[in-house]
Amino acid sequence: MLVRIFAKAPCRVDLAGGTLDIWPLYLFHEGAVTVNFAVDLYASVWIELREDQRIILRSRDLDQVEMFESLAHLCAKKRYKLPLAAYQLRFFRPDRGLVMETDSQAPAGAGIAGSSAMIIAINSALNRLTGASYTLEQLREISQNIEAQIIRVPTGCQDYYPAMYGGVNAIELGPVGVVRKAIAVEVEELNRRMVLAYTGVPRQSGINNWEVMKAYLDGDRRVQKNFDQITAIAKAMRAALEKGDWREIGRLLREEWAHRRRNAPGISTPLIDHLIEVTRRVGARGAKVCGAGGGGCVFFLVEPEAKTRVEEVIRNAGAQVLPAQVATRGVQVRTSTT
Repeated sequence: MLVRIFAKAPCRVDLAGGTLDIWPLYLFHEGAVTVNFAVDLYASVWIELREDQRIILRSRDLDQVEMFESLAHLCAKKRYKLPLAAYQLRFFRPDRGLVMETDSQAPAGAGIAGSSAMIIAINSALNRLTGASYTLEQLREISQNIEAQIIRVPTGCQDYYPAMYGGVNAIELGPVGVVRKAIAVEVEELNRRMVLAYTGVPRQSGINNWEVMKAYLDGDRRVQKNFDQITAIAKAMRAALEKGDWREIGRLLREEWAHRRRNAPGISTPLIDHLIEVTRRVGARGAKVCGAGGGGCVFFLVEPEAKTRVEEVIRNAGAQVLPAQVATRGVQVRTSTT
């Protein structure tokens, strides 16, 4: 009997409160929250069991292949071409060989949590394959810890929740831990008002966040005060989304970006600055870089009637408009046998 498992998980756009989700930063800001939503750009994985012990890993989007004679051979290696897959196989330890094929619709370095969505997809598939029976929240913790092992700097928690649940999310952060709350938003209205643009490949996001985190913990009062403001903006963003106050959401996006870009050099680029300026003139009400910045994607909140004009000036400026809408479902797993 041939067993195949397929899983996919959506990427995300972060609206406010990013970097606060890295422990222990949120413990220094009462009521800290990160606000984000899932988009229908997916990380996908296909797993097919083999009759022998051989492990074959393929990445469609990276155009990479890696092969191992057995799990023991994989575990003995120190470096991998495809570490997201390899590290998770080391954790779940399937008892048979397999072929694992992955694909991501997120452009390289897009800042929309493509790697986190991929980890959730792979872990969910391996959880099903091995019968490990971890809960979704346990998979989040496993995913976060494995990603930290790979990038070797602290990781935040917010990126996994859109991949897990979809929709629009408030990630509450405090001494009791991390709690995800769904925000009831008119999805079609948000779809009418969103534009997502890809500007190019940034620096590694983990390094960007680590630079900010080190400055904060080293006592940089400028960075600490900025996070006071980012916390207040994130709380207000959650309230504005709950009310459907699009004018206020646009204002808060502008304010969040103004404070965030002060945290680290290189968080913006000349192209990003130009895009935000020219789109403002034709109907964008707010914009911010997704993730840690330095390139990648920019999210624009626009007036519905201005959406086509905003997309046109983005393309004319040399960036790529990504067709994206809110993904209302999180990770999905299917099993088939032949």
